[in-house]
Amino acid sequence: MHIEVRGLNKQFGDFHAVRDVGFEIAKGHLIGLLGPSGGGKTSILRMLAGLESPTSGDIIFHGKRVNDLPPQERGIGFVFQNYALFKHMTVFDNVAFGLKVKKQSKDQIRDRVMQLIELTGLKGFEHRYPHQLSGGQRQRVAFARALAPEPQLLLLDEPFAAIDAKIRTELRTWLKEMIERVGITSIFVTHDQDEAIEVADEIMIINKGRLEQKGSPWDIYKNPQTQFVASFIGESTMVEQVERLRGFEEAANWPGTQALIRPEYIEIGKRHEFRIPSATVQGRVKHLHFRGSEWMVEVEVGDIKLITYRSLEKDVLQPGEEVHVLIHRAYLFNDNDTWIMENKLKEDPMPVHI
Repeated sequence: MHIEVRGLNKQFGDFHAVRDVGFEIAKGHLIGLLGPSGGGKTSILRMLAGLESPTSGDIIFHGKRVNDLPPQERGIGFVFQNYALFKHMTVFDNVAFGLKVKKQSKDQIRDRVMQLIELTGLKGFEHRYPHQLSGGQRQRVAFARALAPEPQLLLLDEPFAAIDAKIRTELRTWLKEMIERVGITSIFVTHDQDEAIEVADEIMIINKGRLEQKGSPWDIYKNPQTQFVASFIGESTMVEQVERLRGFEEAANWPGTQALIRPEYIEIGKRHEFRIPSATVQGRVKHLHFRGSEWMVEVEVGDIKLITYRSLEKDVLQPGEEVHVLIHRAYLFNDNDTWIMENKLKEDPMPVHI
């Protein structure tokens, strides 16, 4: 299903939950609605589903405006955060529910349900009740039930929020593979950026009811278009007066500029580890955090605190140790523009606009 949303607004009394949101989604894509809690993600999802009515704007499915269509006529499957399974029904009957409502024959229902039970890895569990299943299994049942009537659009509202971390990681991979096999256009809400980056073909960043940016996880991470997106995606440090850092003196030409520096754009170590030591600044290790595959290092450069990573293959640094710090690049922001600046002592000093 091709989806188009134009000028979507939703108000609850004086509260403006969704503000002039517009986007398009290509058929078969898996989209992550990502943003902080209360940002408007679920309101957008519920308006797409027909569970809420827009205050203004248009929702278009395959060229047809569906604002006034009830949920059951929109061709949508919905997976809720809390599973919403029928406790008194078996796995088989939960999955079959929508098919029975559509009055399909017993043979059609049996064939479709068993197909989905096989597809979702639930074979052998069809006669169990929800309380006899794990959280991950219950979510698979909810997924199979949503797919049973063969919807054109699948909507998932924080589908893994109620599941423990280990199972949640496994289900992310499972969900992506399953949706690719089924080929259904899907949108899921999450506030977990790792989840969105791992699962989604494209991400839409929602903040305070507005669509901040839409694009592939890589594009959004590498080329954030707003200060909020740059600070929200990935770990980073916001720095004022970045012109105080060696190699970034050119930033003084743009008054009021702030900089956001990501950990992977910072190298830290001893002088002999750097090809261009003259481009480094002196720093002091504040804290180290073991992250399994690497160290996360908090370092102070004067009164500026930065975060970076260091390989386990290199010498272990110690808190309080004097180190050299090389900052490769920074995202710069002011009231009018957003751009990337490279360290002028090692790269072209001119900013690259994005």
